[in-house]
Amino acid sequence: MTASTTANPLRIALVTGGSRGLGRSAALALAADGVDVILTYVSNDASAQAVVAQIEAKGRRAVALRLDVGDSTTFAAFADSVKAALAATWQRERFDFLVNNAGVGLHANFEDTTEAQFDMLFNVHLKGPYFLTQKLLPLINDGGRIVNVSSGLTRFSIAGASAYAAMKGGVETLTRYLAKELGARGIAANTIAPGAIETDFSGGMVRDNPQVNAMVAGFTALGRAGQPDDIGGVIALLLGEGSRWVNAQRIEASGGMLV
Repeated sequence: MTASTTANPLRIALVTGGSRGLGRSAALALAADGVDVILTYVSNDASAQAVVAQIEAKGRRAVALRLDVGDSTTFAAFADSVKAALAATWQRERFDFLVNNAGVGLHANFEDTTEAQFDMLFNVHLKGPYFLTQKLLPLINDGGRIVNVSSGLTRFSIAGASAYAAMKGGVETLTRYLAKELGARGIAANTIAPGAIETDFSGGMVRDNPQVNAMVAGFTALGRAGQPDDIGGVIALLLGEGSRWVNAQRIEASGGMLV
């Protein structure tokens, strides 16, 4: 092993939902930090391949794989696809970082939320990360790290988010248990909790509705709604060498929303 290889070891991150929004920002921020990326997408192959091209333009390698995090019956086959991609692209058997980011939004008051909506959120936001992480665990290097994406809505309450926030509360509890149980392998697990971000999430409500955007800005100490890169940079920071001793923590990145 050369001195340069020792100083800059190859690191690979798997980012779910990496073709758009916060996942795309995280994938690009990680690439800028010298990390190669496996990103997942549900259906838009063109968007996923565009992110792959952007990562490659930064001098890193990337692969896009299809995954529906709401369908746990596909996780074993997905793990096989990850194993094959690692062997073909990197000649490796394991990766280093897992970012459980993929998700969907729902804005519905408690009394109007249906069981079908609740089950959908449960499958995507809680059951999905739980069993996907379980299936991928044999492929994560000892000393690796996991970042689970939660929400500022687990700290403050805004009408219409009860089911979504309940799932994210479960994610935060799961993260602490991952940190506890995987510590023997040197794997750290943390939660990042974004505030309101200008993406296409929930139909682009924060990005495209001026009234909602202004309301969010008024709630936020830094005076604006968040941008995807505000979050991608924090995820990259949590996976950087300087954060190796951060474990079992909830890191809110909301610009000081409702403080």
